[in-house]
Amino acid sequence: MFIHDNFIRPYVGDVLVVIVLYCLVRIFIPKKFHILPLIVFVVACMVEILQLFRLTEVLGVSDNRFLSILIGSTFDIKDIVCYAVGCLILGVYEFVQYKKN
Repeated sequence: MFIHDNFIRPYVGDVLVVIVLYCLVRIFIPKKFHILPLIVFVVACMVEILQLFRLTEVLGVSDNRFLSILIGSTFDIKDIVCYAVGCLILGVYEFVQYKKN
């Protein structure tokens, strides 16, 4: 919303969004749930696919800047790649945590 560049917001932001979502879910779900990175990836991909079908226009919130940014308004396959990278980082983290226990 505040950064207008060609790398940080579009790519690093998408990697970080799945990590933040993972951390949010970890507040409520115990540590022994090792497939959480996969579930976060699936949910992120579902939201991206909903953007393909113009969810903000269907819901009638395309004029609301905050909701348009939160939900997203344009489908991009590169976003899914960034989500995969973020979830891969989380998968490695889960693997390292699993090895410690």
